[in-house]
Amino acid sequence: MGYWKVKFDYKKDIHPKYLLLVLSVICIGLFVLSAFTDALRPVKRGTAKIIMPMQEGIDKIAGWVDEKLEKRRENDDLRAENEALKKELEDKEQALLRNQTELSELSDLRSLYKLDQLYPDYNKTAARVVMTDPSGWYNEFYIDKGLNDGVYEDCNVLYGNGLLGIVTESYDDYAKVRAIIDDHSHITAEIGEVGTVCTVEGSLRNMDDGYLMAVDINASAGVKAGDKVVTSRVSDRYHYGLMIGYVESVTPDSNNLTATARISPAASFRDVTEVLVIIDRKQEVTY
Repeated sequence: MGYWKVKFDYKKDIHPKYLLLVLSVICIGLFVLSAFTDALRPVKRGTAKIIMPMQEGIDKIAGWVDEKLEKRRENDDLRAENEALKKELEDKEQALLRNQTELSELSDLRSLYKLDQLYPDYNKTAARVVMTDPSGWYNEFYIDKGLNDGVYEDCNVLYGNGLLGIVTESYDDYAKVRAIIDDHSHITAEIGEVGTVCTVEGSLRNMDDGYLMAVDINASAGVKAGDKVVTSRVSDRYHYGLMIGYVESVTPDSNNLTATARISPAASFRDVTEVLVIIDRKQEVTY
């Protein structure tokens, strides 16, 4: 039957006693629910007393953990930043060291160039010192040039403002040099404007005080402090006119015929790095 044909009449279809029963059940349910809720309130309050402190403790622990993690992240960041700064500092120190080395090499090259200009008549080659005596004095040392570079035994070696030594041994790629301060060194030299002949002797003991000795000087030659000392024409192994040093003082010998002079050397005998080698040997040159 259609909706419009059937009309619902609750007064006829639902008996009043059933309606009363339903309403009674609903009221009882509401009453029980209200009573049950009231009964649970003490339990809820007791539970809250236990749970709330636990919750607060958990919150504190969580906050402490977060703080530690944050500090650890900060420490990791600081550590990474510190490593980066250390690496940057090392790079800068290495760059500075390279610059200092380059400046030192440039200074050495400039010094060698000036020294080269003092003796333009000789063919020369630059060489680097590669090994030396551990004593600190460069009385004997090795250079990185040898026979392949035209460096032979008896080649004169220059450094600073004058004569440093002479090649005593030469091999294909290196050579040994004996400095004029060595105890075995004896050089025929000339002093002053008149060229008074003397012998300059090497002595490591004297070099501790910073000087060489010139002996067998003619006492009547009038040698005085400040006079220049150079290699002599009559020297058999050293080219003429190479600067040895200057007279510091003159002392008459006991025989009153000769005198001895202290010589301040023109070359430094410490921390030698680059030298000039005269590849023309004395016996090959005629004056």
